[in-house]
Amino acid sequence: MAFEDTFRLSCHAVIVNESNEVLLLKASYGDCSWGLPGGAIDPGETIHETLYRECKEELGCGVSIQYLSGVYYHQYVNSQAFIFRCELLQNSTICLSEEHTEYCFMPLSQLSAVQRNRVDDCLNFDGAVKSEKF
Repeated sequence: MAFEDTFRLSCHAVIVNESNEVLLLKASYGDCSWGLPGGAIDPGETIHETLYRECKEELGCGVSIQYLSGVYYHQYVNSQAFIFRCELLQNSTICLSEEHTEYCFMPLSQLSAVQRNRVDDCLNFDGAVKSEKF
């Protein structure tokens, strides 16, 4: 890889409700797609710092990180995505940033194939961090 090449890293949170539905956010930019909370790692940040910052920015509340469940390469955007199991801090209220227009908790069956794979790996974590290419 050359010094000038672009390579992206991001961190994302899998947060579920009492019905085991997954928290997704609808973007207000690009193709306005639904995705897990999280985003790009800024220079000088650790993956944990990134996830705390992104969740605070996007959700308006903090999270506790339980574990890293997988790292997935996405060829389309030349990016590695770190997936963490997280929980909202007790008594948290979600207050979205301008980056997102709405949120919902969706059942696994309604997620895209890639999202479902990453979330399923996370919720069925066996202690071994998974890695796949999409």
